Parts: sequence; C-alpha cells; structure tokens
Amino acid sequence: MSTDLPLQFAAGDSPAGDSLPQQPSGGLILPETPPLQRELLINCTPQEIRVAVIENGLVQELHLERANRRGLVGNIYRGRVVRVLPGMQSAFVDIGLARTAFLPISDIHPRPASPEPLRIERLLRQGEEITVQIVKDPIGSKGARLSQDLSLAGRFLVFLPYGEPGEIGISQKIDNGAERDTLRARLQALLPKHPAGAYIVRTNALEASDEALAADLAYLHQLWAEIQEAAGRCRAPALLYAELDLALRAIRDLADRNTVAITVDSRENAQRMIQFAQHYAPHLVPLIALYRGERPLFSRYQVEEEIAKALCRRVDLKSGGYLIFDQTEALSTIDVNTGAFVGAHNFDETILKTNLEATQAIARQLRLRNLGGIILVDFIDMTVPEHRTRVIEAFQQALSRDHTKVTVSGFTQLGLVELTRKRTRESLQQLLCEPCPTCNGRGFVKTAETVCFEILRELVREAKLFPNVRELRILAAPKVIDLFQEEQSGALAMASEFLGKPISLRSESSYAPEQYDIVLL
Repeated sequence: MSTDLPLQFAAGDSPAGDSLPQQPSGGLILPETPPLQRELLINCTPQEIRVAVIENGLVQELHLERANRRGLVGNIYRGRVVRVLPGMQSAFVDIGLARTAFLPISDIHPRPASPEPLRIERLLRQGEEITVQIVKDPIGSKGARLSQDLSLAGRFLVFLPYGEPGEIGISQKIDNGAERDTLRARLQALLPKHPAGAYIVRTNALEASDEALAADLAYLHQLWAEIQEAAGRCRAPALLYAELDLALRAIRDLADRNTVAITVDSRENAQRMIQFAQHYAPHLVPLIALYRGERPLFSRYQVEEEIAKALCRRVDLKSGGYLIFDQTEALSTIDVNTGAFVGAHNFDETILKTNLEATQAIARQLRLRNLGGIILVDFIDMTVPEHRTRVIEAFQQALSRDHTKVTVSGFTQLGLVELTRKRTRESLQQLLCEPCPTCNGRGFVKTAETVCFEILRELVREAKLFPNVRELRILAAPKVIDLFQEEQSGALAMASEFLGKPISLRSESSYAPEQYDIVLL
C-alpha cells in the first residue's frame, strides 16, 4: 500500500513549506528569488555545540546544544506509567527525567479498533512498562511530551515501526509528481516481500543511489532490532536509544542539495563529521572544512551579532519601519510599525510597502528565534482589500522555506494575522536567557516614588508591632534614598513625628530598585 500523504516527518522534512502556495496569485509580483545556497557554520566547545544555517548570505536558523542540557527529541525510553488521568485522557510516565512526561491518548499505540470512543483507562494501567519516544522537549514548567508512534530517522528514510506495513510516504517538499512516483517505485523494489512498518522518503533521497537507499534501510532495521532487544532486557525507566548529537544531526538533517559549504572550527568534530558523512552522505565529505581563521568562526561571519539582535524585542527594517516581538508561555505577538518610513507616494502605498517588507523579516525571525505555538501578527491596518491579499500571499511565500510546520489562518475579525508554528524545542530566548531577577520577568519595575510610599506604610506597621524600638532605619536602593532626602523629605519627617521615633536612611548600591529593608534599632 502506498500514499502521497506524509505519515510523520523527521527534522527537515516538515510538510509546512509545501502546504502553502508556492506562486503568488491575484496579480502580486514579487522579486525573483535567487537560487538557494546554504552554508552550515558549526562552532564547537567542550560545553556546547552551535550551528548557524546561512542561506544566501543571511543567518536563517540557530541551533544550540549544551553538554549538560542535550535536546531529548527523538530519544526512545522504556518508561513506567505513574498516573492515568481519565479526565484528561492522558497519562504521566516516568522515563527517568526530573519531571514525569506526558502521553496523550492520541499518541498511544497500538489503538484497538472499536466502534465506541477509546478510553485511556482501558489502554494503560498504573505501573505498566511501555516503550515511548520524546516528540517535544520539556519547556518551562512542562514535562516532555511522549508518543508510542515511534519513528527512526536515517539519512534518506524515516522508519515507522508501528506504521501500516509497506506504506510509503513521500516528503511534501518533493513536489514533482514524476520524482515522487520514481522514488516510491525505487523504495518499493528494495523492501522485502513482507515489510514491517511504514516509511517516509526524505528530501535528500533525490540524490541517493539504490545502494545508498538499501544501506539506509538496513541501518534502520538493525537499529530497530537493537532497540527491541534493549527494551526486552531493561527495567523502566531506561534510555533505549539516544539521538545523534547536534554536529552529526547537522549532517543528517540540515545539509541538503542546496548546501555548498560546511565549516567547523573543531578538528575533532570535523573528523567525526567526515567519518559520519563517508558512511551516510559521501557527497558531503568534500564540503566539510576545518576553520583555521584567527577570529572566532561566529564572529567572522557576524553570527554573534545576529544572536544578539534575535534576543532584542525590536527589529529594524531597511525602510525605517520596525517590528516589536513579545513572547509569552502561551503565545507570541509581533507588532509592525512604520517608524521613520514616510514613503514617496500616498499613505496606502507606504503601509503596503512596510507590511510587505515585514513579511520577509518576520518569516526569517520566526526561524532565527525558533518561535512556536500560536503567533499573532499585527500588520499596519490596510483599507484596500487587494493590499491585504498581497500581504498574505507574500507572507505565505516567505514562510514556504521554513522546514518547521507553519499554518497561516489569514486575517482575523480584529485585523490580526494568526498562525501556528510547530514547537518541538525551546526558543532561542528560553535557551539563552532567564527571567530578570530585578523585575521577575514582568519587564517593568516600580518607580522610586512607589517604593517610597510602600516604605512609609511599612514603617507604620513595624512601629505598631514593635512599640519599644528606639529607632527605625531604612535600607534601600540609592534612587529611593535620594528621593527620601529630596522630594519626600517632608513625608519622612511627618512619619517620624507621627511615630515618635527617629528614622535614619542608608543607601545600598547592591539593592534592586524594588528592594528595601527596615532595621529596628
């Protein structure tokens, strides 16, 4: 049995780009897109590996993996069910991580055929040992998300052990019908008479010979046999299979037929990558080069500068307009502004040009920042319906190169563009940053005047609780103390007179703006 529909996609083979229109309609004329040239820059230290994906000279993606916090997506575990939740139709599974992982009923396998709706309490029981795969890393306070619909990624194929036997899916990034038919026929000829599991043919298979496809097939079957053997002898919780590290995944998942160079600044990792490529992707071996420059690799190609910009709320556009990014746990918002751009013609054309430029910048920033989940874009209001259509079509075209699944819902009734982008790992901000210890992630701090008034109220409370103290001393940030000595000196004197006790001040340069202490003497 074969089908054109993808079953499940490994990294780099999301159907997102092909689910969107590739050619604009409605009279929209966009600049001709130059042939795609992709470069991979790989920066390695003992503590972390960073990969920058550069397309036509611009940094489009950043991938980071730290030795003490390796990504877990793709890892397969023997886990123990610790809790079944009928009300949520899900279960929590102990796989040996700090937090239990989450398994919804939709990802349980096998699912017996039944005319009635399935109930999770009939499929799993507490204490049961099951084999599961992580499909989403732990993010924030949430544990990892699991699936029993396992997938093993090779260089050219993805093997789904529990899929329909012999079923073949083709990556939707291969949109040529003849190529799809040819690839399906080639793989069908290589499968045994009674194949186990289903398969997805990845985009890279276009470049593969029959021998390479057969070798990839044999590797995936051998890997699955080893996982099954380990599952039979291990007690939960136990790791059965760990994904490749980022340097090798870059060869397997990020390098494609558009890749023209792979530069790595570590001799040891360059040798590992060459050895891996010799076995899985021989045509990439000539592209792997050891960087020998005096300047750090990421500084030489301005990647560090792009990382710094990707952590800022504001992104400037060449026209003078700008974007504002705000990220929360539930969703991200992007606001488009004309800024200093006043245009050369009429107001509507100025707005259209800014919004069209914003579509390209937003598509790039989504990949660069790895924003996922629900995303709302507030384009500048357009009164001309044709302009709204042109902006949506340009946005879809700009998003078509994103290998992560993206769904654009168009303009809402409130004039916002709503889209969803599949989230499998933490965003760049979540990886590199933590909430501000001063404002605790609010983005704002109380004014010195507000803190002064809080302190005055606290003085009254303390004096009533401890009536026998001789003196009250205020310890606070310099800005607060300065305000007490100047504008609020009268209020401080009134408080001292009301309480009948002297009040002294001491400036503490190490205190945060909202921090203060009242010492009873």
